[in-house]
Amino acid sequence: MMREETVFGPIRSRRLGASLGINLLPRKGKICNFDCIYCECGLNKDGTADKVLPTALEVRRALEDKLAELMLDGGHIDSITFSGDGESTLHPEFATIVDDVLTLRDAFFPDAKVSVLTNATRLGDEKVVAALKKVDNPILKLDAATSEDVARINRPTFPYDVEEVLENMRAFDGNFILQTMFLKAPGFDSTEPQRLAAWMDAVRELQPRAVQCYSLDRPAPEEGLEKIPVETLKKLVRPLVEEGFKVDCF
Repeated sequence: MMREETVFGPIRSRRLGASLGINLLPRKGKICNFDCIYCECGLNKDGTADKVLPTALEVRRALEDKLAELMLDGGHIDSITFSGDGESTLHPEFATIVDDVLTLRDAFFPDAKVSVLTNATRLGDEKVVAALKKVDNPILKLDAATSEDVARINRPTFPYDVEEVLENMRAFDGNFILQTMFLKAPGFDSTEPQRLAAWMDAVRELQPRAVQCYSLDRPAPEEGLEKIPVETLKKLVRPLVEEGFKVDCF
């Protein structure tokens, strides 16, 4: 399900409420340094027709127009969310766009949160980290606690080291939301005790201010994937909840 607009919605998000989306990637394509087996936008190979990125100015104008329209119509949004067809932090003007979005949010809907969904692979870039620390909700992905499992389900297009990613996440001093997809797939099962324990140890080490656990909700590009029911998710993460972590399951 590719988004064909730079600014889209608002849509009803399981995690963020009424969410106005920002797509910094091509309007009819996909650019990502992950190629997740469950991605609702499809596989990377299927999104190569369009590689044109919107400029920072184009994003600002599109968002300003949409916010003005919503205000005139008496609309409501809970979040302005960087999501879209791929990894938003790959945009070369990401930091500038974040500043523009914050300015427009303050002008039109000051109570709305600014959220960024990211796979956390660009946290080695100081400008990206500085921008993410400015938003209300930096939502950082960690689907598995080992590089081998990340290779199975997220399929990075570059050399990926989970220890390096975890080290970069520590720079947030816990002021972020950790997001994890739970699923069963050929060669991988989030509910397997050893995998689950390793992931929970990572959560304990990172001490995020919140954890969002979710499972499949839309069609996936790969076959053989199994959704984990919400009630099962809640049982799996109960030890973290009992330890005082804020964990939401969707």
